[in-house]
Amino acid sequence: MTRYAGRRAVIVGQATGIGLAVAKRLVEGGADVLLTAVTVREREHAGAELGSAARVVAPDAVESVLGSAGGVDLVFADAVPTARPLLPHLADGGAVVLTAPAPSLAAVRLLAAELVPRGIRVNAVAPSCIEAPAGSAEPLPPLGRFGSAEEVARAALFLATDATFTTGARLPVDGGLGHP
Repeated sequence: MTRYAGRRAVIVGQATGIGLAVAKRLVEGGADVLLTAVTVREREHAGAELGSAARVVAPDAVESVLGSAGGVDLVFADAVPTARPLLPHLADGGAVVLTAPAPSLAAVRLLAAELVPRGIRVNAVAPSCIEAPAGSAEPLPPLGRFGSAEEVARAALFLATDATFTTGARLPVDGGLGHP
């Protein structure tokens, strides 16, 4: 599949769960992917999951890798402060998607307004009730099950690549929890 062929993406702040699920879909679609992972164990696991189609590096190596590799189209980050250092490497017309539950709509809109002159769209997914551990006492959302990192990844990729007239939005991926 070549859905993302020619795309260059950086995923920072989440080398497991949602970030890894985004990386897998991008790699499967032919994108050039750079994923950060804090620990050696996370880097080894992500490298084994993604194969040679992606680079998995420590967070402090991102600047040197991007500095020699040119611009990127897509940035997936857990929060605004994690995404901000990558903005000089982001090509005009690109996209930023925040993937942790924490980004407020105000923070998303503020960054979107800052980057709109460059044609860069900024959006966020707001995951909740995602893959609770066995035996968890967490209540089920209205859909009656917990979501998966893969489901959040699909929403994040939609915002990054298909929602071309959307910026400053925060999309709940929560099984209806926010909409009783």
